[in-house]
Amino acid sequence: MMRSLWTGASGMIGQQFNIDTIANNLANINTTGFKKNRADFEDLIYQTTKLAGTPATELTVVPTNISVGHGVRAAASQKLFDQGSLQVTGNKTDLAVDGPGFFRVLQYDGTYAYTRDGSFKIDSNGQIVNSDGYRLMPELILPPDVKPDTLSISPDGRVTVQFIGSDDNVEIGQIELYRFVNPAGLQAVGDNLLITTNASGEAIGGRPGFDGMGRLRQGMLEMSNVNAIQEMVNMIVAQRAYEFNSKTIQTSDNMLGTAVSLKR
Repeated sequence: MMRSLWTGASGMIGQQFNIDTIANNLANINTTGFKKNRADFEDLIYQTTKLAGTPATELTVVPTNISVGHGVRAAASQKLFDQGSLQVTGNKTDLAVDGPGFFRVLQYDGTYAYTRDGSFKIDSNGQIVNSDGYRLMPELILPPDVKPDTLSISPDGRVTVQFIGSDDNVEIGQIELYRFVNPAGLQAVGDNLLITTNASGEAIGGRPGFDGMGRLRQGMLEMSNVNAIQEMVNMIVAQRAYEFNSKTIQTSDNMLGTAVSLKR
């Protein structure tokens, strides 16, 4: 059987994975803090029938290989952590990270997760939580006697409020950010959350604006870093590549049909 049939099939499978990745990027174009994925590919093993350097005569050697590849496969699906655009919301509990860094939240099972989604809320206990109720860590709790709409978060993460009966600003907490040696090694688990892996390394905490961390922007949200035009171009390229590989299979089939018809 012609190896080009399987080579073309591997190309079609690879481009299907590419389209799946592009579709997910476009589906999350309005997801707060979403970071786009990129599909990376690598060629498969080669079958070599003659090695370069093999003696041809007493004085010469074969200058090049005679080899043929067996197609392609997906090598990685990498998140790209380019900065997304910042959108002004005016909501005092909305936070955007302008630069490197992640917020840390405590999941229900007691483990930590990390996110760029700063659309935080205040629960019935006065705690700052994300949309799924996961608490921002370190914990930030607003006392019950805080004046409404006096919550203020500085670019370096200092949280101040005013209490009822006073006009003084009182600092009640400090927001920290976390960075990683290899953020691309984080594992996406849905809900705008990422968890650590052996590839990402351990989280390195720090104060916003210091030690390589980005600064906080209150009343703003970081939007997705997906570029719709770029993704549409990538989709066209992937679609054409899929068609090229399907043509390879059709051509191989026609060649086999020609060989079979020689008996007639």
